[in-house]
Amino acid sequence: MAFFLETLIGGLMAGMLYALVALGFVLIFKASGVFNFAQGAMVLFAALAMARFSEWIPQWTGLSNKVLADMAAFVLAGALMFVVAWLVEKLVLRHLVNQEGATLLMATLGIAYFLEGMGQTLFGSSIYKIDIGMPKDPVFILENTFQGGILVNKEDLYAACIAAVLVAALSLFFQKTGTGRALRAVADDHQAAQSIGIPLARIWVIVWCVAGVVALVAGMIWGSKLGVQFSLATVALRALPVVILGGLTSVPGAIIGGLVIGVGEKLSEVYIGPLVGGGIEIWFAYVLALGFLLVRPQGLFGEKIIDRV
Repeated sequence: MAFFLETLIGGLMAGMLYALVALGFVLIFKASGVFNFAQGAMVLFAALAMARFSEWIPQWTGLSNKVLADMAAFVLAGALMFVVAWLVEKLVLRHLVNQEGATLLMATLGIAYFLEGMGQTLFGSSIYKIDIGMPKDPVFILENTFQGGILVNKEDLYAACIAAVLVAALSLFFQKTGTGRALRAVADDHQAAQSIGIPLARIWVIVWCVAGVVALVAGMIWGSKLGVQFSLATVALRALPVVILGGLTSVPGAIIGGLVIGVGEKLSEVYIGPLVGGGIEIWFAYVLALGFLLVRPQGLFGEKIIDRV
């Protein structure tokens, strides 16, 4: 039982990190109705900015306090992501209002390649380290209940808590604020939203800014775990099954989908992997997503689209 709970907790913590990355996809889709293939590049760009600013700020200012330097780096990286969001809206999205979804999709692909190239130009292409003070030592819990206790990775626990707080805050933002409701209206119909006075340009800037902050937090966490390198952009691929499972239009769906995928990966690898030779954790999420596409294409919480003719 203790081993099962240990695996389950590990899966839940991994699932929260998947949900955090998937949230970026959901945010952009809600605003523009297009799948944002630039999300992985945004995570990479934000992580590179955070890592390099953490190195440069002490050199520029002579600041010796690491906590203050990291806070300043976070603020600068966040401001940079805001600038990126503004430029994306001004130079790309503003000229594509009311265009076909395929056009917007290709635009996000172009943004992805641009951000990857610009990240390499500005920050370099080496492997960088992000150290935001999350403890990496494991800890044993419930030692009085189970013999030997349950092993939990502190870094994963802290990361999962950070992701959970951010996801909860964004869920409230979408459900309880006027801006969140306007964002949903824009996603449903650009022309109708404009006709009732919703400023499309402002909504797009806001949602790309929020997605940039989400990418920054995700980049910090994944960069702390894996190091900041260009393969970090592929972390978005791990979130694709999450958005398929939860639904492209649902913030709660991203959360539930992430948890289901995280737990499913860990449990299948531990209990089914030895029977088939292992490797299930690599493809489990994609097979599950394929099954949902065949049975329920809109996902668990996505909106079912009905065309009336």
